[in-house]
Amino acid sequence: MKRLHVHLSVSDLAQSVRFYSTLFAAAPSVSKPDYAKWMLDDPRVNFAISTGGKAGGLDHLGIQVETPEALREVHARLRKADRPMLDQGATTCCYAQSQKSWIVDPQGVSWETFLTTGESTVYGDSADLGAIRTTHG
Repeated sequence: MKRLHVHLSVSDLAQSVRFYSTLFAAAPSVSKPDYAKWMLDDPRVNFAISTGGKAGGLDHLGIQVETPEALREVHARLRKADRPMLDQGATTCCYAQSQKSWIVDPQGVSWETFLTTGESTVYGDSADLGAIRTTHG
C-alpha cells in the first residue's frame, strides 16, 4: 500500500502543530524541536512540517511505500516520465532512515519516492535537487 506524503515549511512550529493537530484530530506521531509528522490513515497521508529555513508553504510532495518491491515499481514509473531523476539511495532525512529518489514535475514541484527503513536521532540532510531542476513547462 502507498501513502501520499506532504511536507510544508513553516515559520512557527508550535502554532502549526496546534493547527494541524486540531485539523487532523490527532497529535503528531513524531515531534521534534524543528519537525513534526502525522501518519494518518484517513486520509492515508504522511503529513510533515518543519522549520528548515525555506520560505513557508509547500516544500515537497511524495509517495511513501511499504516494501522494496513497491519502491522499485514506483521508480520504474518515474523513469518513464521523461524527467531528470536523482537516485539518492540510502539517506537520513526527517529523523528517519530511508531509501529514496527525487523528481521535479514540469511546474517545478519536487516529488520524492521513499521507503522508510528505520528511525534516526538527527534530522539529516536535505537532497540537493539543483541537478534535476529544469525550466518550468
